[in-house]
Parts: sequence; C-alpha cells; structure tokens
Amino acid sequence: MRWMLNIFQWIYSLYALLLFVLLMLIVFPFVLVASAWGKLRGGNFIYQACRCWADLWMFLLGIVHRNILEAPVDPSKQYVFVANHISYLDIPIILKSVRHHKFRVLGKYEMKRIPIFGYIYQRAAILVDRSRPEERSKSVRTLKSVLRKGISIFIYPEGTFNETGKPLKAFYDGAFRIAIETGTPIKPILFLDTFDRMPYYGLFTLNPGPSRAIFLEEVPVAGYNLKEVGLLKSRVYDLMEQSLIRYRASWIAEDAL
Repeated sequence: MRWMLNIFQWIYSLYALLLFVLLMLIVFPFVLVASAWGKLRGGNFIYQACRCWADLWMFLLGIVHRNILEAPVDPSKQYVFVANHISYLDIPIILKSVRHHKFRVLGKYEMKRIPIFGYIYQRAAILVDRSRPEERSKSVRTLKSVLRKGISIFIYPEGTFNETGKPLKAFYDGAFRIAIETGTPIKPILFLDTFDRMPYYGLFTLNPGPSRAIFLEEVPVAGYNLKEVGLLKSRVYDLMEQSLIRYRASWIAEDAL
C-alpha cells in the first residue's frame, strides 16, 4: 500500500509542477506588458495577475485556503507584514493571504535565476542579495521608498527556511528597523499548514488539503527608537512563537517546547 501512495505522490507533484509552469506561461505576457507601465502601476498589476495565478493553481490542486483574523486588518492602513517561513508553498500563500492591500515582498536574489518564474518574481519582488552589504542597504532603501508611496511590505524575518524544529528561528533586524524608521505598524501572520502541504526538505512532497493564515494583533511601533530594535523584534518573536505553540504547529519538535 505504501508504494501506491508514493506513486500517487509523484504523479500529483508532477501534475502540480506542470500546472505551475502552464499557468506561469499564461501570466507571462501580462507581466511583459505591465513591466512597461512603471514600477508602481505595473507592479500593482503584476500582483493582481499573480493573485489570479495563485487562486487557480491552488484550486486545481485541491489546496483550500482560509484567512483567520484573530485581530482585524485595516485595509486603509499600511503594514510591515511578517510571517514564519517553513515551505516553498509560502510564496503563493502570501498572495492568498494579503488580499486587500497593495504590497511588495522582500525576496531572495537567487530566485531570479529560475526560468520564467524568475522573470516574473524579480518584477514583483524587491530582491536582496544577503552576501553583499551594499545590496542589503539598497533593498532597505527600496522598501522604505515603497512605504512612502503608500504600499505595504511583506518580509520573512527568519530570512530562510526554519529547519530547527523550534517554532521559529532567529529573526533578522531589517523588518523591525524599517518599521521604526517609517513609523509603520507590524502585522504578524502565521502560515500554519504549508509545512504539512509541502515541507521544505522536498519538492515532491506536495499534497492537497487545508491551508490557514492566522492574522495576529498588530504591533505598533510608536515610542520605539532605533536603539530598541531588539526590544521590538523580541516582542514580535514572542507573540508569534507563543501563537504557533498554541496552534500546535506540526513542525515543532517535542524537545523544543
């Protein structure tokens, strides 16, 4: 029986990959046209097109997503959205989760090398090459510029996949420093089921099922200064960590509690 499940898993994963590429090819011409409209108008359109891609891809895969609001999200406000990072599926889940805000994602520079997807990704995301200090500084300036234009930003403060067995890995300072410097509140989100749908350790592990994004209470930054970046970071970390434990996130090892 196990070998039959393995065969089904491979067939399903190949189907998902082919569907991923096909839908990307459909979106690609729209991205080409929107790229000529400028970074603001064109970027907003690209995100709308990518939302349609994510909606259709996940529907055809049988992944049913829902947003759970522990605290309301004000569509008239800008946020620094932050979320845990545990799966390749976290990327399309962003588009399923943040529905009523114009926003930009801070993404990995390496992703631009992926054919077709990379072209779309680099026109939708603000890329950062963490190996080069000047590129890190440039990405921070770009993120601040985006916020000044009335657009929210989305950052994974862990930087890369959490492979520790703990609820979260250590956070970088960037999201919290930007929030303080621009006076933008932080809105934490938990991606609870992406690890179950597609763990970080395998591309051919994808499976259908539920997906949840939990929107936690916003964390205001009024009263914090740049010397207190660590305090703000710890406050958000503790809020997200305790909430992941409360929801019994499946990747948390018993000895990590």
